[in-house]
Amino acid sequence: MFVGAAIPVLAALLLGANAQVHYFQPEQIHLSFGATVEDIVVTWSTFNDTKESIVEYGIGGMVLKAYGNSTVFVDGGKNKHTQYIHRVTLPNLNPKSKYVYHCGSNLGWSPMFWFNTVQNDEDWQPRLAIYGDMGNENAQSLVRLQEETQRGQYDAILHVGDFAYDMNTDNAAVGDQFMRQIESIAGYLPYMTCPGNHEEKYNFSNYRNRFSMPQGTDNMMYSFNLGPLHIISISTEVYYFMNYGLKPLVNQYLWLENDLVEANLPENREKRPWIVVMGHRPMYCSNEDSDDCTHHETLTRVGLPFLHFFGLEKLLYDYGVDLNIWAHEHSYERLWPIYDYKVYNGSYDRPYVNPGAPVHIVTGSAGCKEGTDGFVANKPEWSAFSNSDYGYTRLKAFNKTHLYIEQVSDNKSGAIVDSFWIVKNFHGPYKNSQMDWAKLDSMRLKNF
Repeated sequence: MFVGAAIPVLAALLLGANAQVHYFQPEQIHLSFGATVEDIVVTWSTFNDTKESIVEYGIGGMVLKAYGNSTVFVDGGKNKHTQYIHRVTLPNLNPKSKYVYHCGSNLGWSPMFWFNTVQNDEDWQPRLAIYGDMGNENAQSLVRLQEETQRGQYDAILHVGDFAYDMNTDNAAVGDQFMRQIESIAGYLPYMTCPGNHEEKYNFSNYRNRFSMPQGTDNMMYSFNLGPLHIISISTEVYYFMNYGLKPLVNQYLWLENDLVEANLPENREKRPWIVVMGHRPMYCSNEDSDDCTHHETLTRVGLPFLHFFGLEKLLYDYGVDLNIWAHEHSYERLWPIYDYKVYNGSYDRPYVNPGAPVHIVTGSAGCKEGTDGFVANKPEWSAFSNSDYGYTRLKAFNKTHLYIEQVSDNKSGAIVDSFWIVKNFHGPYKNSQMDWAKLDSMRLKNF
């Protein structure tokens, strides 16, 4: 049992079962980007209402103070486990600076944490750690990620769905445990997320309430700019949990197209040419199980069954998305540039130099109680590399033309088992795209 969880339990034993325990101490501290990367949002939990939410922070000392608010989150389990989730925005931070902070109230403060702000322009080199499917049990990558975070190796984390296994388990106690586990990463770096299938319980309530993503879209979809990258996070789960209705799927599709339209405006694509999309369930995979991405008509790829409305692959192709990042499969896989099951390799016998279609990677092997997944014996022609080791992915955007990606193996003590460059002299819709550019121009005029 975690020390933080033990305190109220011990108090109840000492005071008697009917005694009221007040627990105001902040825990589960984590960061995210705010409206822009110049803002940092600090999120934490208490198990009683502190009446105030405060972050004291500054460069070299905690000389500044910011106030926010808390919301009550009641888990959907039978115990109706209740906590207060606090959010405070630290606005207009100085770029490339180290801030120290702690959070809480006059009833209790967290330990001191720190974070480094990023350089808020397109001419720097953001470094990301990327993974999905990390649970409380068997979180193989956590130790190495903790150490690399403390060494200042990353500017942000992308967690591509599936947390804790599952956050609602044991009346959300597992969710509390998971948020404590990742505090040694997420308390020091913006921890950017998307929902996975393991978050579905009670209409994704644990995911919606525990994280604080930009743009006020209930954490299910958002985008942000980081150096030369425009990063878009979506929910693939709107295609699979139709018991919540069709509206979330339609709303996301329309939102995504509008975001891609804006990202492709000449002045925006010039500044931030790399468009990266992350979502939990992949369109393609060659794993040996019978999961959704092993089928030819993956819902995220082609859209609703039979009708094929709202498919994502053509949308991402038409708007020139450079890189798609997925998880869900507990393995790593890199694809050749692909569209509609056809490989569109690049020039000069180098497939990732000016590729003719988006590049996909699947990175869902950070570690969980379900273990890792294997691959089929006869690898399809579109699969470039696959690996079943526990591990995670690193991405570095060197500039507007060069993107570097590598896969770290925890089985092999942090060895790099795959690496490649994507080189693009031109960013935009692919040459075989059937995009209606008159429609695009009208959308630009209408929406922007």
